[in-house]
Amino acid sequence: MKHPEILAKMTLEEKASLCSGRDYWNTAAVESVGIPSIMMTDGPHGIRKRIKEKTKEQKKSLMGVPAICFPTAATTSCSWDPDLLYKMGETLGEECLKEQISVLLGPGTNIKRSPLCGRNFEYFSEDPYLSGTCASAFIDGVQSKGIGTSMKHFAANSQETRRMTVDSVVDERTLREIYLTAFEMAVKKSQPWTIMAAYNRLNATYCAENKWLLTDVLRNEWGYKGIIVTDWGAENDRVAGLLAGQELEMPSSNGIGNRQIVAAVRSGIVSEEYLDELCDRMIDMALKACKVRGSNYTYDSDAHHEIAREIAEQSMVLLRNEDHILPLQKEQSIAVIGEMAKSPRYQGAGSSLLNPIKLDNAFDSMLDMGAKVQYAAGYNKKTDKTDFTLLREATELAKSCDVALLFLGLTEDFESEGYDRSHLHIPQSHIELLNAVARVNPNVVVVLSGGSAIEMPWLSKTKAVLHSFLSGQASGSATANLLFGKANPSGKLSETYPLSLEDNPSYKNFPGTPVSVEYRESVYVGYRYYDTAKKDVLFPFGFGLSYTEFKYSGLKLSKKKMKDTDTLTLTFKVKNVGKVDGAEVAQVYVRDQESTIYRPEKELRGYKKVFLKAGEEKEVSIELTKRAFAYYNVLLHDWHVESGKFDILVGASSRDIRLEATVNVESTVECEIPDYRESAPDYYTADVNAITAEEFTAVYGKPLPPSERPAGEKLTLNNTLEDAESGVWGGRIVGFVRTAIKTMFNENESQMATAVALQTPIRDFIAMSMGVFSPKMADGLLMILNDESMPKGLGKILSCLLDVIKNIGPLLNSI
Repeated sequence: MKHPEILAKMTLEEKASLCSGRDYWNTAAVESVGIPSIMMTDGPHGIRKRIKEKTKEQKKSLMGVPAICFPTAATTSCSWDPDLLYKMGETLGEECLKEQISVLLGPGTNIKRSPLCGRNFEYFSEDPYLSGTCASAFIDGVQSKGIGTSMKHFAANSQETRRMTVDSVVDERTLREIYLTAFEMAVKKSQPWTIMAAYNRLNATYCAENKWLLTDVLRNEWGYKGIIVTDWGAENDRVAGLLAGQELEMPSSNGIGNRQIVAAVRSGIVSEEYLDELCDRMIDMALKACKVRGSNYTYDSDAHHEIAREIAEQSMVLLRNEDHILPLQKEQSIAVIGEMAKSPRYQGAGSSLLNPIKLDNAFDSMLDMGAKVQYAAGYNKKTDKTDFTLLREATELAKSCDVALLFLGLTEDFESEGYDRSHLHIPQSHIELLNAVARVNPNVVVVLSGGSAIEMPWLSKTKAVLHSFLSGQASGSATANLLFGKANPSGKLSETYPLSLEDNPSYKNFPGTPVSVEYRESVYVGYRYYDTAKKDVLFPFGFGLSYTEFKYSGLKLSKKKMKDTDTLTLTFKVKNVGKVDGAEVAQVYVRDQESTIYRPEKELRGYKKVFLKAGEEKEVSIELTKRAFAYYNVLLHDWHVESGKFDILVGASSRDIRLEATVNVESTVECEIPDYRESAPDYYTADVNAITAEEFTAVYGKPLPPSERPAGEKLTLNNTLEDAESGVWGGRIVGFVRTAIKTMFNENESQMATAVALQTPIRDFIAMSMGVFSPKMADGLLMILNDESMPKGLGKILSCLLDVIKNIGPLLNSI
């Protein structure tokens, strides 16, 4: 331990207090021994620090103090540029210093299992290697300034539906190869100060109390040194969480968790020596944070805005450019159509919602450039219904101009933390607008916004598509620079765009039942599935166009034969053969020619973004070690290479391979290789829709956890109002909530409100209310929901009204 002298002076109660937040955003202090409180705030792409004195308007939203809003992870990952992510992290670190924030709650590192996940905008990729390199670079950048990070949400938290209670059922090999790898990479390279345990259960155990996940794997195998903190409200059993290796419960449970820890120590369930180990890490983080704490920090917001623009320009992806219609020329008459040209969709929604210091829009940015642009709204982004007056105005303008530039995509109501999408469509009003404009002007250019994949049945009606994703407060000027050639697009997709939702490998098993979600597709996530199954896609993983062209040549391997303990170095050349400067992302994939265990057709194992002037050529060098050739062997409990030939594939996307070579790798470990060809044959053909429960059980290695609640089982604190819907009073309460929400919100907004109201476990009514909703009130509510006694249950709730009144003020002031 680092601080035994401090621990020796502390009481048991003081030690327990370190293991819970002081309030919503601050850790507890123990002033008697010099341990300060430190602040933790959202989020991954900018600071959402609570405003102490909110106006009436500010109280209506989650927005915090004015801050730089950077592009979201779904955007920055498309830069394929760790140096850029490091720069963004540095910049955020400087802003944290000014705001006296000690831990920034990011990056979001979950894998994009399904394009429907409402929080995909906050995550990097469907690929663990790309996710891991992005996360590590971001962490290194932030922490270079003496500010901590919180890599989240650990682990297998790939959906918003029932995210606080659902059981993610994942076989160990898939966990290791897909859902844990990015976390492992960042832990080993960057040691984030904190890691945030996810809400969900993993193979029947809540992540926040999963000893295998938090201690056996994270600490003992990977060598993690930092703090494990719960997601806000993810604590299920405080003592079980502590014993699993989790130090910090957030937010404050108003002393409930602390009292449970004290009782557990006094009863011998938890040793004080063990508690000391956890407290020592909490003390160390607090003292480390104080080394850079001060009130004299500042930053240049204009300079940071320029950095946000640079990141946006490097991350947007040019998906289509027929007849080289882009870049546009200032002499052209351009009809700029779509409300998002003036009121951009530039960030996600939920806990990461920011209050930007300034906000560019594309239309004004194009005017400032001297472009001949005229504007028509085309649609009202607050509704999915077509406004025919706006539609007529837009088509009339499009008729009179050389180019029709449409700003379309997912509006704020279409994707958000808290709920998952049910389809991959953009608003119908946007589609009808595009169809109408395309009938009167053949030169249609679309700028898309949104944080996740969409279907594009209208693609053939366009000449060009530039995907701006959610590119932060400088998205408008970055878009204008790319459209007019002041910057050259160099982004590449970090996730596959399927032709339809039904093509996605998780389609039949997302979001699961009210109890669990089975990851039956195993390792076949994203391009690993599409490329193995030879399924056509709209745009492949790693795809992106440029205003120039690149030629690959001269692939050389340092070895033709090697042991799995050796390092393979490959070199090749990339040349800009076009007329303008640009950047290319060269991607390296590895394919096992023949294997006993089923494997994807290819897997990303390295990449490099290369900046080249027109006519310039550079040599690229990438190293591959054992993990590039290995699969996770559940019998060996380790990574293993099966001896044989491996193809080294170099390309511009997973479907555009330019160079190939072969290396023979010899394993240094003899062991049994799992063989499922008889017990689970459909995995060998990647026929994910045919996989049976029996096949998944064979791969899972043990009986599957329950997927339904037992009939007649009593509701507990871990249940939700949704779980109570089949009961007499539960059905009435749920019906009332649904009706009330429908009258208060529009169709899309009501999805999030309904999910929050009905899918939050009752324990979180207590844990996240800072005393407003007490355990006694929860007992009363459960009496009602279990149809035991409505009068007695209501009596318990009403008896606590004075405490509600007393605590409501502190709660509202903390959020």
